[in-house]
Amino acid sequence: MAFIGSKAIYRPVMTLRLYDTMARAKRDFVPGDPSRVTMYVCGPTVYNYAHIGNARPVVAFDLLFRLLRHLYGEDHVLYAANVTDVDDKINAKAAEEGVPIDVITERYLGVYNADMATLGALQPTFQPRATRTMDAIVALVGRLVQLGAAYEAEGHVLFDIQSFPAYGALSGRSMEDMIAGARVEVAPYKRNPADFVLWKPSKPGEPVWESPFGPGRPGWHIECTAMIEQTLGLPIDIHGGGHDLIFPHHENEIAQGVCACDQGYARYWVHNGFLNMGQDKMSKSLGNVTLVHDLIDRFPGEALRWALLASHYRQPLAWTEDTAAQAKRALDTLYGALMRASEVEAVPAEPSAAFLEALLDDLNTPKANAELFALAGRLDAANGVERAAVKGELLASARLAGFLGADPAAWFQGGADADLTARIEDLIARRVAARKAKDFTLADALRAELTAMDVEVMDNPTGATWRLKERV
Repeated sequence: MAFIGSKAIYRPVMTLRLYDTMARAKRDFVPGDPSRVTMYVCGPTVYNYAHIGNARPVVAFDLLFRLLRHLYGEDHVLYAANVTDVDDKINAKAAEEGVPIDVITERYLGVYNADMATLGALQPTFQPRATRTMDAIVALVGRLVQLGAAYEAEGHVLFDIQSFPAYGALSGRSMEDMIAGARVEVAPYKRNPADFVLWKPSKPGEPVWESPFGPGRPGWHIECTAMIEQTLGLPIDIHGGGHDLIFPHHENEIAQGVCACDQGYARYWVHNGFLNMGQDKMSKSLGNVTLVHDLIDRFPGEALRWALLASHYRQPLAWTEDTAAQAKRALDTLYGALMRASEVEAVPAEPSAAFLEALLDDLNTPKANAELFALAGRLDAANGVERAAVKGELLASARLAGFLGADPAAWFQGGADADLTARIEDLIARRVAARKAKDFTLADALRAELTAMDVEVMDNPTGATWRLKERV
């Protein structure tokens, strides 16, 4: 423990290692200032419901946020996840409905935040929006023009990639590959085909802002750099996002940010892998888009979170019809151990060393989850004081990752409304009474009635508990 000013700052004994895309290797995480650890993650474009692929980076970086808070203290980690609230797709949706863009963005941002909270994602420290950062965006574009890193042409302002010799270092692509990969518009007013837009004229009917370069709206890339600079300050410790953002988005962020601020941009670049629907990429044209908003009607949010973290965050994740159901069964195992230990009061504890060690190794969730199952096994086998200690360790470990936050009985009975719960508990009470009276014919008949209702009864020495069978 170290003291900075009047506040105690925890300096971790165990070292967090993260795979840094720029270095192409795992690196020990050393923040610029342990009293102010900063992380920025590219967030949603709010014009529709989020699909399960959109949720993967949210959950992965929420886990990292939780781990950083555990290591450095909740007050010393600042996490910004932006909102893109002006965009071609938003404009099209607003035009289709005949409403201003903020009607669209407010609607879907509200749903997005509620859905992500259901998946156990903590609210980021900051959620900056592009439209509320416009003055900073305009100022940043102006600075790049003044420094000679950007130029005006036919109502546009473009970044001159020749002004940044390190362009391409993050993605490791050649200029030819980058031009092809970005599918850039080779407009006659560009000095170089790969030059990218910082400011552009608005089309008729689109939102428009005044600027020294003419009325218009920002390009996509400049928005994030302005939001980072305004919200967190540059350089930041960690910049995160999906693997698909490495090029061109993050490559362009680095170029404009370093040129404008004459300093480093991000100390670590962390990217999550793709989520595919089985063997295919999720695509509206293929009709295989699965919305989080629909999934949470069928599965607990915690099960969806488990499904998204069951594979290592950097690896591709194949989502199938059974992925969420498998995750629910995995959590059933952990909640079952807690239910069987319901007579024991958990001793307050720290996460297990093995669990924490797994997460510190570049968020190795498969290994961390295996430790949770090992703790559940130990809980079943333990007695007395040890049982209370192991229960505390299991809860502390799981809750660091955003799991086991529900009451075990409620977890298993979560699909039952008040009327169904009352009916089930009446049948169980009558069955317990029949067993005590040795009326096994009636007891069996009542159990059969419960089974027909998809209720599984678990007898124990003090009576019986129950759970709803899985419905997919």
